[in-house]
Amino acid sequence: MQSTIIPQILPLFPLPDVVLFPRIYLPLHIFEPRYRELVRDVRAGDPYIGMALLKEGWESDYRGNPPIYPVGCAGRIVEVESLPDGKYNLVLHGLRRIRMLEEFHDRSYRQAWVEVLEEPDVALPPPLREAFFRVLEEYAALSGNRKVMDRILKANLEERVLVHTLSFGLGFTPLEKQFLLEAEGLNQQCKRLIDLLQFQIAERRARLGKLTQ
Repeated sequence: MQSTIIPQILPLFPLPDVVLFPRIYLPLHIFEPRYRELVRDVRAGDPYIGMALLKEGWESDYRGNPPIYPVGCAGRIVEVESLPDGKYNLVLHGLRRIRMLEEFHDRSYRQAWVEVLEEPDVALPPPLREAFFRVLEEYAALSGNRKVMDRILKANLEERVLVHTLSFGLGFTPLEKQFLLEAEGLNQQCKRLIDLLQFQIAERRARLGKLTQ
């Protein structure tokens, strides 16, 4: 991926159920007035947005600025569709993990001073890669997603892209995805992904065992 200079201050789009990962394309429908203003401002300047996950209890103050998890993902708007009613459809391309250092609330939407996090691991070591693919095969066999998983694996994605794609796309909870996003590097993220998959495998086996009793 080409080097991208992410602005130090980013407008934030926090959501309660979406965790963006680097290299992932995320379609979004923008309808709230404050985030419509965000899109207008971004289109007039740098096309970058910080995505963050809202912490539990956000419901009581959603219209305000409820707390967010400090690690998120910076994305670049690559497509925008302006709708007749002033809303937008857009596609955001995840770029890098970020840490929110300080928030600003002088606009209708919040902004943050961010730190771009390092990506220390280039590739998975062979033993970890072998363990990862063994778990993927087992998960695919038990989950009924064999065709989907086969398509992903046959796409021959770069290891980092594969780990991000599965972290984003598999049926994990938002908190589990946040756990994956906060990993310190590709190797740790892959180990966490293996742990989560093994937990799901154990659950599915337990359910199948009950059905056969």
